[in-house]
Amino acid sequence: MTIRIVIIEDEPATARNLQFLLHEIEPNIEVLAVLNSVKESIAWIKANNSRCDLFFMDIRLNDGISLDLFSQVTIEVPVIFVTAYNDYALQAFKANGIDYILKPFDENDLFAAWQRYIRLTGRNTDHTAILLELAKNLRARSSWKQSFLVHFRDKLLPLPVENISWFHSANDTTTAATIDDQKFTVDFTLEQLQEQLDPVIFFRVNRQFIVHRKAIQEVNFYFNGRLLLKTRPAATDQMLISKARVPEFKAWMNS
Repeated sequence: MTIRIVIIEDEPATARNLQFLLHEIEPNIEVLAVLNSVKESIAWIKANNSRCDLFFMDIRLNDGISLDLFSQVTIEVPVIFVTAYNDYALQAFKANGIDYILKPFDENDLFAAWQRYIRLTGRNTDHTAILLELAKNLRARSSWKQSFLVHFRDKLLPLPVENISWFHSANDTTTAATIDDQKFTVDFTLEQLQEQLDPVIFFRVNRQFIVHRKAIQEVNFYFNGRLLLKTRPAATDQMLISKARVPEFKAWMNS
Protein backbone atom coordinates (compact mmCIF):
# COMPACT_ATOMS: atom_id res chain seq x y z
CA MET A 1 0.00 0.00 0.00
CA THR A 2 1.31 3.42 -0.96
CA ILE A 3 1.84 5.83 1.92
CA ARG A 4 1.32 9.42 0.88
CA ILE A 5 3.39 11.99 2.73
CA VAL A 6 3.88 15.75 2.72
CA ILE A 7 7.15 17.42 3.76
CA ILE A 8 7.04 20.91 5.26
CA GLU A 9 10.64 22.11 5.32
CA ASP A 10 12.26 25.36 4.21
CA GLU A 11 15.75 23.91 3.75
CA PRO A 12 15.85 22.33 0.26
CA ALA A 13 18.88 20.17 1.11
CA THR A 14 17.15 18.75 4.20
CA ALA A 15 13.96 18.09 2.22
CA ARG A 16 15.89 16.26 -0.51
CA ASN A 17 17.81 14.19 2.04
CA LEU A 18 14.58 13.30 3.82
CA GLN A 19 12.95 12.14 0.59
CA PHE A 20 15.96 10.03 -0.33
CA LEU A 21 16.14 8.31 3.06
CA LEU A 22 12.40 7.71 3.16
CA HIS A 23 12.49 5.95 -0.19
CA GLU A 24 15.40 3.86 1.08
CA ILE A 25 13.38 2.83 4.13
CA GLU A 26 10.04 2.35 2.35
CA PRO A 27 9.84 2.25 -1.46
CA ASN A 28 6.03 2.51 -1.37
CA ILE A 29 6.07 6.20 -0.50
CA GLU A 30 4.55 8.95 -2.57
CA VAL A 31 5.69 12.48 -1.75
CA LEU A 32 2.63 14.57 -2.54
CA ALA A 33 4.28 17.93 -1.89
CA VAL A 34 7.30 19.68 -0.43
CA LEU A 35 6.16 22.95 1.17
CA ASN A 36 8.47 25.63 2.54
CA SER A 37 6.28 28.08 4.47
CA VAL A 38 3.30 28.31 6.78
CA LYS A 39 1.33 30.25 4.15
CA GLU A 40 1.98 27.72 1.40
CA SER A 41 1.19 24.82 3.73
CA ILE A 42 -2.16 26.26 4.78
CA ALA A 43 -3.22 26.68 1.15
CA TRP A 44 -2.13 23.15 0.23
CA ILE A 45 -3.77 21.49 3.23
CA LYS A 46 -7.08 23.27 2.65
CA ALA A 47 -7.17 21.90 -0.89
CA ASN A 48 -5.62 18.46 -0.37
CA ASN A 49 -5.79 17.42 3.29
CA SER A 50 -7.72 14.20 2.70
CA ARG A 51 -5.04 12.87 0.35
CA CYS A 52 -2.25 12.77 2.93
CA ASP A 53 -1.35 9.91 5.33
CA LEU A 54 1.58 11.50 7.18
CA PHE A 55 3.27 14.88 7.55
CA PHE A 56 6.96 15.58 8.13
CA MET A 57 7.35 19.12 9.50
CA ASP A 58 10.10 21.44 10.52
CA ILE A 59 8.88 23.50 13.50
CA ARG A 60 10.28 26.91 12.64
CA LEU A 61 9.87 28.09 9.07
CA ASN A 62 10.90 31.36 7.51
CA ASP A 63 7.45 32.88 7.95
CA GLY A 64 6.57 31.48 11.37
CA ILE A 65 5.96 28.33 13.42
CA SER A 66 4.50 25.33 11.60
CA LEU A 67 2.48 24.51 14.71
CA ASP A 68 0.32 27.53 13.86
CA LEU A 69 -1.13 25.39 11.08
CA PHE A 70 -3.21 23.51 13.62
CA SER A 71 -5.20 26.61 14.56
CA GLN A 72 -6.06 27.35 10.94
CA VAL A 73 -6.57 23.97 9.27
CA THR A 74 -7.60 20.50 10.38
CA ILE A 75 -4.87 17.86 10.32
CA GLU A 76 -6.15 14.45 11.33
CA VAL A 77 -3.13 12.31 10.43
CA PRO A 78 0.11 11.84 12.39
CA VAL A 79 2.97 14.32 12.23
CA ILE A 80 6.69 13.62 12.58
CA PHE A 81 8.76 16.71 13.32
CA VAL A 82 12.26 17.06 11.86
CA THR A 83 13.84 19.91 13.73
CA ALA A 84 16.92 21.29 15.45
CA TYR A 85 14.66 22.76 18.13
CA ASN A 86 14.99 20.47 21.14
CA ASP A 87 12.39 21.47 23.71
CA TYR A 88 11.00 19.54 26.67
CA ALA A 89 7.45 20.16 25.48
CA LEU A 90 8.08 18.01 22.42
CA GLN A 91 8.05 15.00 24.73
CA ALA A 92 4.27 15.41 24.78
CA PHE A 93 4.18 14.23 21.19
CA LYS A 94 5.54 10.80 22.06
CA ALA A 95 2.68 10.06 24.45
CA ASN A 96 0.17 10.94 21.77
CA GLY A 97 1.39 9.15 18.69
CA ILE A 98 3.61 11.95 17.34
CA ASP A 99 7.37 11.63 17.04
CA TYR A 100 10.22 14.01 16.25
CA ILE A 101 13.77 13.76 14.91
CA LEU A 102 16.50 16.18 15.87
CA LYS A 103 18.71 17.63 13.16
CA PRO A 104 21.19 16.60 12.00
CA PHE A 105 19.50 13.23 11.58
CA ASP A 106 20.55 9.99 9.95
CA GLU A 107 18.81 6.92 8.59
CA ASN A 108 18.62 5.25 12.02
CA ASP A 109 16.75 8.22 13.50
CA LEU A 110 14.35 8.28 10.60
CA PHE A 111 13.84 4.52 10.65
CA ALA A 112 12.90 4.57 14.35
CA ALA A 113 10.35 7.35 13.77
CA TRP A 114 8.97 5.53 10.74
CA GLN A 115 8.54 2.31 12.69
CA ARG A 116 6.67 4.24 15.35
CA TYR A 117 4.34 5.64 12.72
CA ILE A 118 3.69 2.16 11.34
CA ARG A 119 2.85 0.86 14.83
CA LEU A 120 0.47 3.74 15.49
CA THR A 121 -1.26 3.76 12.12
CA GLY A 122 -4.98 3.53 12.60
CA ARG A 123 -4.98 4.77 16.18
CA ASN A 124 -7.65 7.40 16.68
CA THR A 125 -5.61 9.97 18.59
CA ASP A 126 -6.60 13.62 18.80
CA HIS A 127 -3.32 15.50 18.35
CA THR A 128 -4.81 18.93 17.77
CA ALA A 129 -5.21 20.05 21.40
CA ILE A 130 -1.64 19.06 22.24
CA LEU A 131 -0.22 20.89 19.24
CA LEU A 132 -2.23 24.05 19.86
CA GLU A 133 -1.02 24.16 23.45
CA LEU A 134 2.59 23.73 22.38
CA ALA A 135 2.25 26.48 19.77
CA LYS A 136 0.83 28.75 22.47
CA ASN A 137 3.74 27.97 24.80
CA LEU A 138 6.34 28.54 22.10
CA ARG A 139 4.93 31.96 21.30
CA ALA A 140 4.32 32.95 24.91
CA ARG A 141 7.81 32.39 26.25
CA SER A 142 10.88 34.24 25.10
CA SER A 143 12.22 31.37 23.02
CA TRP A 144 14.42 33.25 20.58
CA LYS A 145 18.09 33.26 21.42
CA GLN A 146 19.24 36.48 23.05
CA SER A 147 23.04 36.06 23.17
CA PHE A 148 25.97 33.75 22.52
CA LEU A 149 29.02 32.94 24.61
CA VAL A 150 32.03 33.40 22.36
CA HIS A 151 35.77 32.92 22.85
CA PHE A 152 37.87 36.06 23.00
CA ARG A 153 41.56 35.52 23.75
CA ASP A 154 41.65 33.64 27.07
CA LYS A 155 38.04 34.21 28.14
CA LEU A 156 34.38 33.89 27.20
CA LEU A 157 32.30 36.93 26.37
CA PRO A 158 28.54 37.35 25.94
CA LEU A 159 27.65 38.48 22.42
CA PRO A 160 24.14 39.97 22.26
CA VAL A 161 22.14 38.95 19.22
CA GLU A 162 21.28 42.57 18.41
CA ASN A 163 24.99 43.27 17.84
CA ILE A 164 25.31 40.59 15.15
CA SER A 165 25.05 41.65 11.50
CA TRP A 166 25.34 38.25 9.87
CA PHE A 167 26.42 34.63 10.30
CA HIS A 168 28.62 32.92 7.74
CA SER A 169 29.30 29.19 7.35
CA ALA A 170 32.45 27.90 5.64
CA ASN A 171 34.69 24.87 6.14
CA ASP A 172 32.46 23.51 8.93
CA THR A 173 32.89 26.74 10.92
CA THR A 174 30.23 29.33 11.64
CA THR A 175 31.32 32.93 12.15
CA ALA A 176 29.29 35.79 13.60
CA ALA A 177 30.15 39.27 12.34
CA THR A 178 29.25 42.23 14.53
CA ILE A 179 28.19 45.73 13.56
CA ASP A 180 31.69 47.02 14.31
CA ASP A 181 33.23 44.29 12.11
CA GLN A 182 34.48 41.92 14.77
CA LYS A 183 34.39 38.21 13.97
CA PHE A 184 33.63 35.43 16.46
CA THR A 185 33.22 31.69 16.05
CA VAL A 186 29.92 30.26 17.31
CA ASP A 187 29.26 26.60 18.08
CA PHE A 188 26.17 26.19 15.92
CA THR A 189 25.44 25.32 12.30
CA LEU A 190 23.28 27.68 10.26
CA GLU A 191 20.47 25.12 10.45
CA GLN A 192 20.61 25.21 14.25
CA LEU A 193 20.82 28.99 14.29
CA GLN A 194 17.80 29.29 12.05
CA GLU A 195 15.78 27.41 14.65
CA GLN A 196 16.97 29.71 17.46
CA LEU A 197 16.87 33.17 15.87
CA ASP A 198 13.77 35.34 15.51
CA PRO A 199 12.67 35.03 11.83
CA VAL A 200 11.26 38.54 11.96
CA ILE A 201 14.80 39.86 12.48
CA PHE A 202 17.00 37.28 10.74
CA PHE A 203 16.74 35.85 7.22
CA ARG A 204 18.40 32.71 5.87
CA VAL A 205 19.94 34.07 2.66
CA ASN A 206 21.42 30.83 1.35
CA ARG A 207 23.51 27.89 2.53
CA GLN A 208 26.28 30.21 3.67
CA PHE A 209 24.58 33.22 5.27
CA ILE A 210 21.98 34.35 7.77
CA VAL A 211 21.58 38.14 7.84
CA HIS A 212 20.17 40.60 10.37
CA ARG A 213 17.59 42.98 8.93
CA LYS A 214 19.43 46.08 10.17
CA ALA A 215 22.70 44.99 8.52
CA ILE A 216 21.28 45.27 4.98
CA GLN A 217 22.40 48.52 3.34
CA GLU A 218 21.53 47.85 -0.30
CA VAL A 219 19.79 45.22 -2.41
CA ASN A 220 21.14 45.04 -5.94
CA PHE A 221 19.84 43.15 -8.96
CA TYR A 222 22.16 40.35 -10.07
CA PHE A 223 22.39 37.86 -12.93
CA ASN A 224 19.57 35.38 -13.62
CA GLY A 225 17.01 37.10 -11.43
CA ARG A 226 19.04 36.89 -8.25
CA LEU A 227 19.64 39.61 -5.67
CA LEU A 228 22.97 40.71 -4.20
CA LEU A 229 22.93 42.08 -0.65
CA LYS A 230 25.33 44.75 0.54
CA THR A 231 25.72 44.72 4.30
CA ARG A 232 27.42 46.52 7.15
CA PRO A 233 30.03 45.20 7.62
CA ALA A 234 30.68 43.83 4.13
CA ALA A 235 30.29 40.07 3.85
CA THR A 236 33.28 37.81 3.34
CA ASP A 237 31.64 36.27 0.25
CA GLN A 238 28.89 37.49 -2.06
CA MET A 239 25.57 37.35 -0.26
CA LEU A 240 23.27 36.17 -3.07
CA ILE A 241 19.57 35.33 -2.92
CA SER A 242 18.37 32.86 -5.52
CA LYS A 243 15.62 33.77 -7.97
CA ALA A 244 13.29 31.26 -6.30
CA ARG A 245 13.66 32.95 -2.91
CA VAL A 246 13.40 36.55 -4.08
CA PRO A 247 9.60 36.82 -3.43
CA GLU A 248 10.08 35.43 0.08
CA PHE A 249 12.91 37.89 0.77
CA LYS A 250 10.88 40.84 -0.51
CA ALA A 251 7.93 39.85 1.66
CA TRP A 252 10.25 39.62 4.68
CA MET A 253 11.79 43.03 4.01
CA ASN A 254 8.34 44.57 3.56
CA SER A 255 6.94 43.05 6.75
